[in-house]
Amino acid sequence: MTAQNAAVVMDKEDRSREGKYLTFSLCNEEYGIGILKVKEIIGMMAITPVPQTPHFVKGVVNLRGKVIPVIDLRLKFGMEESEYNERTCIIVVETSGASSSYAMMGLVVDSVSEVVNIKEEDIEDSPAFGTRLSTEYILGMAKSGDSVKILLDIDKVLTAQEIQALEKTA
Repeated sequence: MTAQNAAVVMDKEDRSREGKYLTFSLCNEEYGIGILKVKEIIGMMAITPVPQTPHFVKGVVNLRGKVIPVIDLRLKFGMEESEYNERTCIIVVETSGASSSYAMMGLVVDSVSEVVNIKEEDIEDSPAFGTRLSTEYILGMAKSGDSVKILLDIDKVLTAQEIQALEKTA
């Protein structure tokens, strides 16, 4: 196999959306994140607010000696804020940072559901909502029985500027 053929094969594998996803809920909707991006799931803990951060940034937490930023996905996605309860948790993920390094980040979600294996044929591209709505952070829509799970590309949920700002807070 030539280097060019290997690059084409690797590129196709990178774009494959099939795999295991951690599913969670926000506002009674199901979402999924590629399991390889998830480092751990922790219960809610004390979050230290950081001044002059975007509204969706709840602050930072000390996770075994490492300070990581925490964002509330409800607020990031423009949903109404909700009281945290016993099912609310933080999904710790590793994202590609603005400096092409990896950054740890906590995502506050309503509840974690399960890990599911989703086949490529069960994933459709996200629908076009027009030019005013950015959906580049959506990998696709996974059909599961009568429901649909929105698969997120966690590296694109935050813009490069937002990631840079978060890296400065941690």
